Amino acid sequence: MSADENRNEQVEEELRDAAEEVPEEEGAGEEGSDNTPEGEIEALKAQAQEFQEQMLRSKAEMQNVRRRAEIDVEKAHKFALEKFVKELLPVADSLEKAVESTEGHEDAGELVASIREGVEMTLNLFMNSLAKFNVVQLNPVGEPFDPQLHEAMSMVPAPDAEPNSVVAVVQKGYTLNERLVRPAMVVVAKAEDAPKIDEQA
Repeated sequence: MSADENRNEQVEEELRDAAEEVPEEEGAGEEGSDNTPEGEIEALKAQAQEFQEQMLRSKAEMQNVRRRAEIDVEKAHKFALEKFVKELLPVADSLEKAVESTEGHEDAGELVASIREGVEMTLNLFMNSLAKFNVVQLNPVGEPFDPQLHEAMSMVPAPDAEPNSVVAVVQKGYTLNERLVRPAMVVVAKAEDAPKIDEQA
């Protein structure tokens, strides 16, 4: 039985109890009380109105509780993979580093080339699997620095880049269903006229 049904039964019991008290009050009125039958009817109407308002408030409260519970369940389903995704990100980082380490060694032989090709295929397969679960990689080179998504590791002078734009990514970031799982660690372009920061301070 739901909480709404329990509450409705309580209200009905209270109304029945109030109705049973009426004959007793009528008897008391005959013994010289000032209460007229019209006054008693008005009092009962007011009491019934109060019970009805209580029932409506209870219904509204139950609807709010149900809606909040549905939202909580939806969020739990949506972000249940967050911890799991965090554990998988170092695997993606390692595969990317393996691919990067073979760059510039194209003349090292067929073995290195085949290893690189295998690692690239594994990395692509891995990233496609993450994408199926709405995990998106953040690689913001050339984009404006966004403190909500990026973590600045350092600022460097970069005459060819816009001030406060990302010139290099130290570690890529990731989002899950548009919620940040890990910020991208970036190097930001410093404006030429920006004051020099004392890094020893």
